[in-house]
Amino acid sequence: MRLNVSAHLPPSPGRTPTLLLSLTALLALVGGLLLALPGPATAAADPVISGGKATTSSSDESSSFGPENAVDGDPATRWASAEGKDPQWLRIDLGANASVSRVRLVWEAAYAKAYRVETSADGVAWTTIAQETAGNGGTDDLTALTGTGRYLRVYGTARGTEYGYSLFEAEVYGTLDSTPPPTGAFTVVAAGDIAAQCTASDSNCAHPKTAKLAQQLNPKFYLTMGDNQYDDARLSDFRAYYDKTWGAFKAKTRPVPGNHETYDPAGSLSGYKSYFGSIAYPKGKSYYSYDEGNWHFVALDSNSFDKAEQINWLKADLAANSKKCIAAYFHHPLFSSGGHGNELVSKPVWKILYGAKADVVLGGHDHHYERFAPQDPEGKAKADGIVQIVGGMGGAEPYPIEEIQPNSQKRISGPYGVLKMDFDDTGYAWSYIGVDGKVKDTSPKYSCH
Repeated sequence: MRLNVSAHLPPSPGRTPTLLLSLTALLALVGGLLLALPGPATAAADPVISGGKATTSSSDESSSFGPENAVDGDPATRWASAEGKDPQWLRIDLGANASVSRVRLVWEAAYAKAYRVETSADGVAWTTIAQETAGNGGTDDLTALTGTGRYLRVYGTARGTEYGYSLFEAEVYGTLDSTPPPTGAFTVVAAGDIAAQCTASDSNCAHPKTAKLAQQLNPKFYLTMGDNQYDDARLSDFRAYYDKTWGAFKAKTRPVPGNHETYDPAGSLSGYKSYFGSIAYPKGKSYYSYDEGNWHFVALDSNSFDKAEQINWLKADLAANSKKCIAAYFHHPLFSSGGHGNELVSKPVWKILYGAKADVVLGGHDHHYERFAPQDPEGKAKADGIVQIVGGMGGAEPYPIEEIQPNSQKRISGPYGVLKMDFDDTGYAWSYIGVDGKVKDTSPKYSCH
């Protein structure tokens, strides 16, 4: 409130303005007291929590305009979607559950006229926390938001131009859940049947696309379930094709061979061994094991399941294991609804794994995605059985589903993609993600035996 005392009490000639002076002094005193009193505490602004986080998008105009550009903090780089198509989206994995209070979007000339900002706990079910229906580009600073979730998505439904959607920056502000994740929690990306003899210059070539998705997911490490390189897995083919895509993260890859690796004219597994070296042969054999968190991983060569040396090694390895949870992976799946069908060569290994209370087995060979309910080596559903996943959609030509096997819960043939496996101290779950960034299937959460 503003008080103008002199306007109401003009001094008379020859008279000391006692009342005026008194009021002036009073106001000065009050003003001084008001200045001295502490004001309400101002809450510190929430920090940016999206910088450098893993991103996926519905499409990219080219490899130079990937979604990671929108969270790199560089105002000169940008994500740009394919032109002339609606809807399009950009998704950010914040890495943990978060409370989102603000989202700042810096649009390039290709902006969204209409879009939603959404959050999700699992990347599947989405909740809208902000919506724009008459956007005009520039910078949209969306404040006073109350969203929660691990994932945030900017979902464009109407373009403001004839082009696509393009963001210089997508800044998410808020607070990440301070609850620490379970000790040893980690993510793995997995796929089999990967590099056909083609490159990114061929629009129909799939392994550059699965490699890009795999890299964006930024896991602890990668698993490959064999047939890494087609057709005969020569060293020259590995260098010409696989190395240009999945080879970008070779140092973080834990591979196993498939049957195509045995076709090398230079000798069975020759190109495979030369290319991967000690990564695939850490102890001089084409099979090995390692630990991560509370998990024991067993990487096997299913081309030699009939050799006593590997079988005896497997028994001894599992007997020495001290981890609570066990995962195994190899090329030939015991159960499959695809063209190759059930591979009985893997049954003796399944019996050993089942006896050791293994939890999950991953395979390839058939070029489709499939998950099975827990079962024993005879194919009988058992609560304490092994969960099997076929993940042969890494880049080779898809195979059709032919004869659906008992206990098969989900089958997808056609869309290429990768498995995103989430492990923690007591269990695991996974999603099958297509190269379009969409989650095609999500598993139940399983506990370790």
